[in-house]
Amino acid sequence: MKRIFFISLFLVVSNIVFAQNLVWETNINKAIERSTKEHKPMFLFFTGSDWCGWCIRLQNEVFKTPEFTTWAKQNVVLVDLDFPRRTPQPDELKAQNNSLQQTFQIQGFPSIRVVNSDIKEGKINFELLGGLGYQAGGPTVWLKSADEILKLNKKVYPVEKPIAKIIPVKKSKKKK
Repeated sequence: MKRIFFISLFLVVSNIVFAQNLVWETNINKAIERSTKEHKPMFLFFTGSDWCGWCIRLQNEVFKTPEFTTWAKQNVVLVDLDFPRRTPQPDELKAQNNSLQQTFQIQGFPSIRVVNSDIKEGKINFELLGGLGYQAGGPTVWLKSADEILKLNKKVYPVEKPIAKIIPVKKSKKKK
């Protein structure tokens, strides 16, 4: 019995430690810089961390799993846009989050928006790729939906230097 307890405890602690390796940006400007540098879309997570039951459930069932950690590191820049009721926040962060909530017309929590961004003439322009919320079924079901958004909306980033010279292939003539 003790063995099962310790194995279970080890697995829980391992999952928590593994999931904590993720970097969640809270500053949208830093997130945009990372998104541009890493050539990944941003994953905007609108949450009420200290009051929203569905937000907490989504974090526990999906975001704190090794599957999500692996997926996120490979595919997106994570951005946490929190609207807590009991936890104090700096006014600048509140203003930023409220502005983004209005921009993306967020009505309920949790809400996820996957976006690309461009800065033109000193203004940030967002390209909405898709949105998600809570889905039952754990990380497998949730990540399948997230992958669909990424598949349908791959942004082509310009290559600074050509990787290889492309040589056209001659078509062979078929005999009739």
